[in-house]
Amino acid sequence: MDAKSEVKVRLLNKFCELHKEARKKGLDKEVIHAIFQGKIVRVETGMDPWMTRLTWCLVIMIALLGTILGILAHQYDLKEEMTMLVRGSRCAVDNNGFMMEIARPKTNCQICENLLSVPIETNISTEKFLQKYAYTAVPVLVKDATQHWTAMETFSFRFFRDLYKSINGSLNAVEEDCQFFPYKTEFETLEEVLNMTEDRADFRDGEKLWYVGWSNCHPGVASVLREHYQKPYFLPNDTESSALDWIFMGGTGLGAFIHLDYVQRPSWQAQISGEKTWSLIPTPECEHVCHSMNVTVQKGDIIVVDTNQWYHATYIHPGEISITIGSEYD
Repeated sequence: MDAKSEVKVRLLNKFCELHKEARKKGLDKEVIHAIFQGKIVRVETGMDPWMTRLTWCLVIMIALLGTILGILAHQYDLKEEMTMLVRGSRCAVDNNGFMMEIARPKTNCQICENLLSVPIETNISTEKFLQKYAYTAVPVLVKDATQHWTAMETFSFRFFRDLYKSINGSLNAVEEDCQFFPYKTEFETLEEVLNMTEDRADFRDGEKLWYVGWSNCHPGVASVLREHYQKPYFLPNDTESSALDWIFMGGTGLGAFIHLDYVQRPSWQAQISGEKTWSLIPTPECEHVCHSMNVTVQKGDIIVVDTNQWYHATYIHPGEISITIGSEYD
């Protein structure tokens, strides 16, 4: 990370810490924005005198930091980032992708130069995969890669519902130790997803569409999941998969919004049911030599992508529910 990026991260992290604490004390985000801009505001806390003093200390700290950041924003060309952060509904402390984007290393554009479409392979050997794709950041779609996986007949909404409800602590593990992605739904936890009505789970007419994702880090759940799938056959024997399973499930429409991951390793994702189109977009520094690409992953296919180096979004096709499972490897 260069000096400019380091300054950005430190300053924005400090503001986010204060922002988060102020929100806990009941300050509205618009009030925080006004304080940051140096405006005079009236804060009615409704708290006891001690808590009121604490809140006013926060107000003063935010105002002082706003002044300091304003000066440094001009010096380090941070004006745009500051505006996005302060006016945004979520602070970067709660969504560190913004911070990571500021500090991420630049992509080596040779990974995608002259690549016009995602390569498609069938019955690929481990040697060929290792040479062409494993660590080159060149994406690849492997057809019919999940043969002999019982997941193809087993995984469903009801399978996951029954699995998580049968293992004590598994839902809490997702909430406390893993990640949950509600995307465009109103769900806040995986438990809420698994408690939806049967009609909504089956995408009946008149029901809201849904699409969610989560990582599993509960060993009991992982043990059951891995009874139904194996490490992709083309991965070298000495590669180690992450302990996390990533599961994405839902109906037609936009899946994941365009984003970049920060998981440090390349990853694979198997299409257990349904059909999903991935849009892969090069990072800004590579747009002059690289091309955006779309590839449709069908049931039984596995896509391998270094999602740390390709911006990506997904679209779920109408028809069968889309269920995918994947992991990272090194």
